[in-house]
Amino acid sequence: MDIKRVASATVILPVVGIILIWGNKYIVDITFSIMAIMCLHEYFKAFRVSGKANPLEWIGYVAAVCIAFIHLIPSEIALFSVGAIIPISILVLFANVISTNLKVTINDIAITFFGIVYLVLFVMFLPIIREMENGKILIWYVMWAAWGTDVMAYVVGKNFGKHKYLKISPNKTVEGTIAGMIGGVAACLLYTAICNQVWNLEINYLYIGIISLVLSIIGQIGDLAASSIKRYNGIKDFSNLIPGHGGMLDRFDSVIFIAPFAYFLLKVLILL
Repeated sequence: MDIKRVASATVILPVVGIILIWGNKYIVDITFSIMAIMCLHEYFKAFRVSGKANPLEWIGYVAAVCIAFIHLIPSEIALFSVGAIIPISILVLFANVISTNLKVTINDIAITFFGIVYLVLFVMFLPIIREMENGKILIWYVMWAAWGTDVMAYVVGKNFGKHKYLKISPNKTVEGTIAGMIGGVAACLLYTAICNQVWNLEINYLYIGIISLVLSIIGQIGDLAASSIKRYNGIKDFSNLIPGHGGMLDRFDSVIFIAPFAYFLLKVLILL
């Protein structure tokens, strides 16, 4: 399993790097749109197969496709446009409940709406961060906070973890959780040193240390959030798409959860 995880990571990281560093905004937006669609598919399938709900999948996919066109929205109204998806989605979902005379249930649209917020709105913040001032640099704080946390939590938890504390994710340990926070902060601080040295930036280490700690904690909550969905539906992984990791949502759950919080924290960092 370790070999599979490492092999998959050595393929994923360069691909992500090429897209985020050299890809234009059209390629980036389309990539994140595809990512959201794949995550939604895994999420909807989990509920459908378990029989816990029959999500209105097409509404979620339409919302995810919108990410591919986010570059057409002026940056000053990007957040306004993202926020507009919430009332529009609720309107369309309840219209389906009414038009089907309750054959589409409140539970169905609740699961669908949650998926749109969780896996479409959250993902939308990734291309938005990428288009910020120095966005090609700042977007990597999301990745390093998530992956630095994941790697350290996994390595330390598996080899030294003894104190398990959650039924949601039985393999999680206190040692791994603490190590994950250290790993996330260390990865971001190292990346900051590189940014300041190579691109002559003046990013404050203290601020980044605080931000990365917060993002690391949020990322671990995001991982547990995905785990809670899997446990509720009685599955171990969302799919077997990525060897050693599971599905697209299994691999990027922390990144997705971190994205909106990273946007607002990085905005504050720019203003400081």
